[in-house]
Amino acid sequence: MISTKGRYALRVMIDLARNSGEGYIPLKDIAERGQISKKYLEIIVRELVGAKLLTGVSGKGGGYRLSRAPEDYSVGEILEVTEGSLAVVACLANGAQECPRATGCDTLPMWSELNSIIHDYFYKKKLSDLL
Repeated sequence: MISTKGRYALRVMIDLARNSGEGYIPLKDIAERGQISKKYLEIIVRELVGAKLLTGVSGKGGGYRLSRAPEDYSVGEILEVTEGSLAVVACLANGAQECPRATGCDTLPMWSELNSIIHDYFYKKKLSDLL
């Protein structure tokens, strides 16, 4: 399940993409348009800046902007910054230790297929598709 953090991160990215011609966008403007708590957005944009998805400038005329063009972002990469792994079961997460029951697991093929469907869907969907 995608949390509010992931959903709000997408809303921030969409807002910045829509308003990209205005230079750096103050967080208070994004919060007002999206009807989201500015305090909560501060946490989210800090993670997005840390992942280099956004560029931030403080002070007068400061704010946030996309680091790349909207078509260069996948929804999957945005969600993974805020949500962590999108794997449907722990044994399929990147870096997970191999499950000792994997070779005899009757459900692993189903989980692997679902995991691939979700991954492919979110990584093929671009930020520009959401505009």
